[in-house]
Amino acid sequence: MISPSANDAVNEKADYSVSRSRAWFGFAMIFLLMMSDYIDRQIIVSLFPHLKEEWGLSDKQLGGLVSVISVVVAIGSIPVAMLADRFGRVKSIFVMATVWSMATISCMFARNYGQLFASRAVVGLGETGYGSVGSALISALFPKRLHATLLGAFFAASSVGAVLGVVLGGVIAEHWGWRAAFGAVGFPGLVMALLFLLVPDYKNVIVKIRPTIDSKGAGAHLSRLIKTLSRGPTMWILCVAGSFQMIVVSAMWSWMPSFFNRYHGMPVAVAAKYAAVLVLFGAFGALFWGWVADRVSRREGANKLRLLALTTVLTAVLFIAAFTLSLTQSLQFALILAGGSMMTCTVGVSVSAILDVTHPGLRSTGAAVHAFAINLFGLAVGPFLGGVISDHWSLQTAMAIIPAAGFFASFFYWKASRSYGADAALAADMLTDTATDVVSQPEGYAARAVGGLQKAQA
Repeated sequence: MISPSANDAVNEKADYSVSRSRAWFGFAMIFLLMMSDYIDRQIIVSLFPHLKEEWGLSDKQLGGLVSVISVVVAIGSIPVAMLADRFGRVKSIFVMATVWSMATISCMFARNYGQLFASRAVVGLGETGYGSVGSALISALFPKRLHATLLGAFFAASSVGAVLGVVLGGVIAEHWGWRAAFGAVGFPGLVMALLFLLVPDYKNVIVKIRPTIDSKGAGAHLSRLIKTLSRGPTMWILCVAGSFQMIVVSAMWSWMPSFFNRYHGMPVAVAAKYAAVLVLFGAFGALFWGWVADRVSRREGANKLRLLALTTVLTAVLFIAAFTLSLTQSLQFALILAGGSMMTCTVGVSVSAILDVTHPGLRSTGAAVHAFAINLFGLAVGPFLGGVISDHWSLQTAMAIIPAAGFFASFFYWKASRSYGADAALAADMLTDTATDVVSQPEGYAARAVGGLQKAQA
């Protein structure tokens, strides 16, 4: 007879789709590539003063070099995630990382704004879908009780990568010029892309959408796909909420080095280091608030969305106070860091909620819908909007106005909390009505088959 403790150990092991060691190796590689993703994405912001001086660019043009990546990521996120759901996540991520690393290297050869803008667009093409596909891979490898924490850690890697990008960009540009900075961060990404091929994948589940009498054309198929993804409003409300909060995050990440340089007279490298501290606090915040969300949602899942409604309001208040009140430099920086530790509260928690209410056979695609929204209507808006407001009024005005988007984020997270329970129950019914994903392991490891898809109704 097996003791209760032995049963607990067996059940805990069964929660992992592969062995624990292989699951954690996979997470480590997913984390490192997310760092590479954001190093390549954010290194440009510490180079703004150099580009402004050399090419005479406006703040709107500088903001465009950040926003173009988010626009391209948004446009391609859903198609790429659908392909990943169909052909495999690990291979798809290998291709993505190779493309964005090569494109980053090409930035060092740009001779004018147009060429640099085009190279940055290709960086975005490579990064398209990585966040959503990586999220789906984590959710498949690990038990649900760890999802919000691990997804928070996964998206915290973006903050760590942004820190490294800002610091490395400032230091390398100061010693060897801004062009060298792109090459220094691009080549390590190629190495990580190759190593990612060792990560275990899970076998793809093909979702067959039942045809209807009027199912003619791509539009009808897309409509049925959207209905299959999630049958309630929670997913779409979360997309709106996340977009508003990402406007705040992207603006702060993009313009903080320039703010310290212009308003506090810091040299470019020093300003980059101060801004990096803000981003590092954001990395800690993403992990911490994901951990808090896992605990407050044990009794009721909607509590994690109520938590976000509170933290997004506090973020807005802290930033607005920091940029509107007459404060000493040290007190202003303290308020900025406090806001920075809360502004990333949504990244992992919001995606975990998306996965909770999404059809189990369309995890990557569901996360990609969220990625599409927050990139196009959030991450792409913040840097560009900050540049436009700065050109017309001042950068400090931009930094004071943009955080108000957090009030809208708070309202929509509260609204999503009201429909979350019913939509999560519908998704759970889909999971019992269909088979779970199959996890495949490299040769030499026994595959753990947990079934195939039986049916998915439109």
